[in-house]
Amino acid sequence: MKSKIRDLHLRDVQNLVDNRGIDIQKVGIKNVDVPLIIQRKGQENQIVYATAQICASLAMNYKGTHMSRFMEILNEWREKELLGVDIKGCLEAIQKKLGAKAAQVKFSFKYFIEKEAPVSKQKSLMAYDCSFEGSLDEDSYKFFLGVKVPVTTLCPCSKEISDYSAHNQRALIKVVISYEENEHIWLEDLISEIEETASCKVYPLLKREDEKYVTEHAYDNPKFVEDVLRDIVIKFRKNPKIKFFEAEVESLESIHNHSAWAYQLETKG
Repeated sequence: MKSKIRDLHLRDVQNLVDNRGIDIQKVGIKNVDVPLIIQRKGQENQIVYATAQICASLAMNYKGTHMSRFMEILNEWREKELLGVDIKGCLEAIQKKLGAKAAQVKFSFKYFIEKEAPVSKQKSLMAYDCSFEGSLDEDSYKFFLGVKVPVTTLCPCSKEISDYSAHNQRALIKVVISYEENEHIWLEDLISEIEETASCKVYPLLKREDEKYVTEHAYDNPKFVEDVLRDIVIKFRKNPKIKFFEAEVESLESIHNHSAWAYQLETKG
């Protein structure tokens, strides 16, 4: 007796015609856990665990997309050594495999950089939330590099009016930049530039002598969120590689029940 499974005709519902006349801009999968190999500046590659979102356009004449094909592409690309803009090949694979006009992929991951304490020179790893995002359509390819950098800010107003000290707090700088595919900006360099705009850097490990240094350094370098944002804008405007940037600074206030926040978006040329 033949198996019922073998006799079963597996109907491909996705390929049925839809008569509602609506092109879908993005359809795909998200919140997919995937390991990635990230190339590092002057060091061995780093394996990171990323959350992926991968999608494509869907023409109006198709009822649905083939979700399994997105996973097939991710399985292939998780074994490649990514520099960010390399994901263009991933997008081309999506377009080809799904017959789509447009494709988009985003990898969000924690990237670890070894940092040295300013005085004790103790070394430890610090994690930064980063992202590689790319989009490809019939006309153009765009790549976006994103990073979130924790820093210290010290309030200039508090320093001015207080007899004994000034309030400081941890702040978070979120940046997304875009550049041409023949250019490259290392995560390490981008993070370092961002940290320089703050009152002081944040370190994963501090001894007492380091705590003395960072608190005094911040006190000597007070900044509002507006100051930090403007310094970032100046740096990015001067960088000829950067064609687009979006930056925001959020200070997690230590004496207020709210955050201070500043934001800027610019496209160059």
